[in-house]
Amino acid sequence: MSTTSGATGSQPSATGDANIFNKWSRKFSAVTGIGITEEERLRELEIHQNSVCNRWKKELMNYSPAVVFMLKRLEQAGCPVAPKHLSCQPCSYNRSGGFVPSAGIIILCQGRFWSKTHMEHTIVHELVHMYDQCIFKVDWNNLRHHACSEIRANSLSGDCRWTRELRRGFFSFTKQHQTCVRRRAVLSVAANPACPDIETAEKAVNEVWDSCFADTRPFDEVY
Repeated sequence: MSTTSGATGSQPSATGDANIFNKWSRKFSAVTGIGITEEERLRELEIHQNSVCNRWKKELMNYSPAVVFMLKRLEQAGCPVAPKHLSCQPCSYNRSGGFVPSAGIIILCQGRFWSKTHMEHTIVHELVHMYDQCIFKVDWNNLRHHACSEIRANSLSGDCRWTRELRRGFFSFTKQHQTCVRRRAVLSVAANPACPDIETAEKAVNEVWDSCFADTRPFDEVY
């Protein structure tokens, strides 16, 4: 009896094999479009991207030193962040994530991350915004407030590492980090509905630059 049971246990499961094949087949169809309509392909692709996004999110919230550090600091500040506060969603092509202050959530743009490291930087960036909201009660309609948080988020998150800038097509040997932080902060402030033009965004960033770029809280230094 035990010998038979052992032999049976060592055999591959037909159900398991079928599930693996079906999963692979759906992923293949979603990527290639073979055997399904365009609507079905887009739906399967969305399901796959959501699954990857949530898996990476879970891993980063548990194991990324920078993400775990930010989560602990937010909890200590009285603003704990749970997995439900990081929502994987479809987004437009020109963004990877965003913080929604009114809802207290971070949107992660599924399918817009070329690596888990890219998602890590995005999560830390948005957690810095969450931290600023929690500690400093940011008025996001105040362009100076917004500019300060963007300077800090871009500087502290890893968004402006040399390798990230090289991928974007920007290359510099001198003050690369500062140049990147300033450029990205200006673009973010310019996208604020309260900002009338790029010149106003540049002015807001310039006015708070020195104090906000030097402020690395809750990190001891630039991550």
